[in-house]
Amino acid sequence: MTDRPAFDRRAFLAALGSAGLGSLAGCSALSGDSTETASTAAPTASVDADVARDLAARFAPTLYFDADETWFPTDPRSYASDRDGETVVDGFDAFDGYHATQEETGERAPEPTVFYNVVRYEDSSLTTVQYWFYSVFDQFTTNFHWHDWEVLHVFVDTADDEPVPQLYVASSHSRSVPNNEFLDPDPARPPRVLSELGSHSSALSLNDRADRFQRLPTGGTFADITNRAFDRIEDAAEIPIAYGLPRDEGARLPYVVPELDGAPVYEDERLPSVTRDSLVSEALTVRSFDALSSPPTDLPARSTGLVFGPEATGERDADADADIEYALVSAGEVEHITEFTGPQLSFEFAVPTFAEDAIASHLTTTSTPWSQSRYADPAADITDPTHRSALAERYDVVDEPSALNTLFVRVTEAVTDADAPDGEGVTTRESGVESVLLLESDPEAAPTFGGLGVLRDVPAGEHRLTVNGAGSAPHSETVQVGDAGPGSESATETESSSTDGDDGETLTTAGVGGEIPLVARESATKVEVDADGTDRDLTALALEDDFAGRLYDAPLSGPDAVYVHRGGAYTVEVRDSDDEVGAFRVNPDPNASAAGDDSDSDSGSAPASIPSVRIDDPRTGKASLATFLADIAAETAAAVAAADERDGGDSDDSDDSGTSGDSSGTATSNGSTQTATSDGQANAVRGLAQALESVAEAANRAAERAEAGERGRADESLDTVASRLERVAERLAEARGELPGSLSRATDRRLEQARRRSEQARAADAL
Repeated sequence: MTDRPAFDRRAFLAALGSAGLGSLAGCSALSGDSTETASTAAPTASVDADVARDLAARFAPTLYFDADETWFPTDPRSYASDRDGETVVDGFDAFDGYHATQEETGERAPEPTVFYNVVRYEDSSLTTVQYWFYSVFDQFTTNFHWHDWEVLHVFVDTADDEPVPQLYVASSHSRSVPNNEFLDPDPARPPRVLSELGSHSSALSLNDRADRFQRLPTGGTFADITNRAFDRIEDAAEIPIAYGLPRDEGARLPYVVPELDGAPVYEDERLPSVTRDSLVSEALTVRSFDALSSPPTDLPARSTGLVFGPEATGERDADADADIEYALVSAGEVEHITEFTGPQLSFEFAVPTFAEDAIASHLTTTSTPWSQSRYADPAADITDPTHRSALAERYDVVDEPSALNTLFVRVTEAVTDADAPDGEGVTTRESGVESVLLLESDPEAAPTFGGLGVLRDVPAGEHRLTVNGAGSAPHSETVQVGDAGPGSESATETESSSTDGDDGETLTTAGVGGEIPLVARESATKVEVDADGTDRDLTALALEDDFAGRLYDAPLSGPDAVYVHRGGAYTVEVRDSDDEVGAFRVNPDPNASAAGDDSDSDSGSAPASIPSVRIDDPRTGKASLATFLADIAAETAAAVAAADERDGGDSDDSDDSGTSGDSSGTATSNGSTQTATSDGQANAVRGLAQALESVAEAANRAAERAEAGERGRADESLDTVASRLERVAERLAEARGELPGSLSRATDRRLEQARRRSEQARAADAL
């Protein structure tokens, strides 16, 4: 264990007693010039420089970096300049200057530096040591920007002679992503930070596996975080909700090449020292998400590179594991820097819309740490409500967690279902590639972790959520977050969730039951719904596959589009403001090639365009539903008839339908028993096809009568449809042993769908 310098509590208290008016909230806790920040809920006091230095040295973290990391914590003062009497750090100067220094000196990490800021909450023994890490550039899968500041908060109790750590909080991407946090850490274990490649998001490592992140306790060791789980969501009931370190947890995370003015940033003439090799390795990088035909599968896993430790002092030896010692510098020495500048870099999001997809930009900017509220009030950065509640119980200066809205989603992958007929059914599975989320109301995107996406502190109201993934078609939907007021409607599920029973958090799940399946671009078809093609006021759009069930369900306010897997068989449902329903059958061609797609190419590049299917007249009411019934019955009748002609009544996979091939008899519609001869079974298959055809005939008649405004006669035909559907069920039971198992299962599911739509059609007021 590394020795820690002694902490002089008497000097600490004496320094606080002499702070006087300098202890007002927002003032710097360090010597040197201070910059006033936003007021805090609890005032914080300045700390004597020597005491602050001792505390900072005592808890200074060891930093573990990825083997492919390029930008390490450094001192921005080397790249500062004067602009109109103010000190600024220009992005070009810092980015190019850093790599020029690397080339000139041969050092991988020029001027390794960590800045500290120490604040104490007034009338309390709670003190926080902040460690700020500055890097000249940030390149990630969802963002890239000039300059990058990350922070580790160490909350410490100084009531006794020995300060006791209460909570570690390591920052993770944007403020909407749950931080990595640990309550009541072992005072004998100094914090370790695992820096994410390129983004420098900070994960914690506190157990015996120093250079690895562990979300759950396994192998006799404890987890590296104590964040709570969402116990009211089945898919997240046992998963601590924090960003973690996805590449260290087995996930694939493709990076994107940053561009400036339409060209790779390393081609800019203002960056002569920056080359392609200055960025994240090409093995981990894609040019853009839509440049791939499918999610990447060959991205290398994370491995540990350089290790940084605090420089040795008279009271502390250097860390034995450290390759490089960093200077521990008061943040007060850089508070005179007023701005970190650079032209805006953006990550473009594809947003599915009717006809041509739209583009939304994810924008990121970097502000000075001392202009942020968490600089003076570190508790503002506690993202786990149970952790904040724990500190609130111990210290009156920390408020209980405030009510906030959290959006949750699990991103999966849609693939063909082996139990379905070829090209007529899909299922979903866990995605091995992380995705990114963007709310239209927030220009900053957030990555998933282990396929889970969590956005915190979302304003109540209606939002547009977009999900993008490398090699996948985009997904977008409207979600209603929190309490939108009386009379609001939403297709999302909203519930109050808290591990301690009452933290005021409102949890909204997007997608269907919290799940959003993405589709590989090479397998995608775009289903377009022209809401302007009907005089009905459409309010909701849903889509379900015969085998996967409901895959999309969201509000609709105009023409919209959803990407689906071409290997599925789908029902598209619309609802209007009168709660009338319409349904439409969509069967994409599973063998269709996208425009510009070269089936002989193994480059993995995406097709120039994705095939589409358009519903031009998305009506609601009896005619729409009756037409759907006719379509699904005729479709299934054709499949059954084709199986009968192809197999002559024999089936290679009849055993998996659940009926023995040597059954002595089957029940018929009139209750008699027939000998299960080959001819009898063949007749049963033909009888099933004929029963389905008779449903289609009656449904077409119902649609014609509804179109003609003949409500009574349309309902009579719909009654006939319902009766004939029961005959289909009987014929299916008789023919099941001779049908291919996949077709038998498909017919079962379509029969259930037809019964449901038949009931909706009979109950519809609109014709």
